[in-house]
Amino acid sequence: MHIDTRFSELLGTVYEGALEDPPWHSFLSCLRELMHAVNTTLVLRAPTLQGRGVLLTDGGSAPQISTYNERLFVLDPFVDLPPGQVKSLLELVNEDAWLNSELYQVCMAPAGLHDSLAVDVQVEGDFQAGLRAARGPDDKPFSDVERDLFRALIPHLRRALILHARLGRMETERALYAGAVAQLSVATIILDEQGKVLNTNPLAAELLAHSKLIRLQGDSLVLSSREQTRELRALVASLVETQRRGETGTIEALRIPRGDDGPDMGLVIRPIPLNEWSEGQSVPSVAIFISVPDQIAEAPVQVITRLFGFTPTEATLALLLANGLSLDEAAADMGISRNTARTHLRALFSKTGVTRQTLLVRLILKSVAALA
Repeated sequence: MHIDTRFSELLGTVYEGALEDPPWHSFLSCLRELMHAVNTTLVLRAPTLQGRGVLLTDGGSAPQISTYNERLFVLDPFVDLPPGQVKSLLELVNEDAWLNSELYQVCMAPAGLHDSLAVDVQVEGDFQAGLRAARGPDDKPFSDVERDLFRALIPHLRRALILHARLGRMETERALYAGAVAQLSVATIILDEQGKVLNTNPLAAELLAHSKLIRLQGDSLVLSSREQTRELRALVASLVETQRRGETGTIEALRIPRGDDGPDMGLVIRPIPLNEWSEGQSVPSVAIFISVPDQIAEAPVQVITRLFGFTPTEATLALLLANGLSLDEAAADMGISRNTARTHLRALFSKTGVTRQTLLVRLILKSVAALA
């Protein structure tokens, strides 16, 4: 085995694995080939009685992993293996006892697995991961060279796992904030330093696909008139140039007249703060936020009832009013009389402390219910 000639390639897959989907599939494949293994596994989260684990494998089978995850993980000889120690399975258990164990007969033998080499990696402040390589009953025992390979991988795998955990947290936060913006009926478009569209949230993608006021032409935004398109591009270029000079960019706004009975469309254009080390092309530079007034508020009735102490009927009425219906229209939609609707409206005033319908609507629209 020529570890020296392939170790650099293997290390590349370790670090690239943090960005892959699924993560580390290239690394596990490369390691399996290098180790002459039947199966390689990276344990990102060991299974427990409280929940299933996260096991990434190359060469394994779904039934084998599922059975292990559900009930046989407690029989794993590598449980509580001290971090950093490289051990083979047959170093930890008697071979005859192992061959007669339920874990071997149910999970290992059907998959052609016999012995495994393992090391656990402690990621400070986050979690403990595990690396495994398994061979069949007719394969050679793991050599000292292969154990040294596992040891050499430990610091690199730890660093890659730290990167993966950090990226995972950032992606989770990004998805949360993006979902909150979408719930607020705000379309978001991200542009690069050339004014090209890098990304859109789902609401913006739908708007660009169906609106007559703003659309995509290639990867550039085009408004309903050439004059407005030039104005938008000039504002974006000005913000990007301000950033290049290291100055604080202002927030710009642009109104697009609809030209019919509907409300105009408003755009807020603001620079995206650049990271100190941001370099290269296609860097997120400008964000465009577009209010979509036609979007119906969809806050669940049960959320409104808990936030304000409304009854379900009162909450339904409050949401209909927040969506722009008049009291008469809301009463008709609910199938109640106008007098009954007025009684519920007085109850809404009493519970919220407001005295006018417009203030009630503003209170509902500005509440966290819109994020539900």
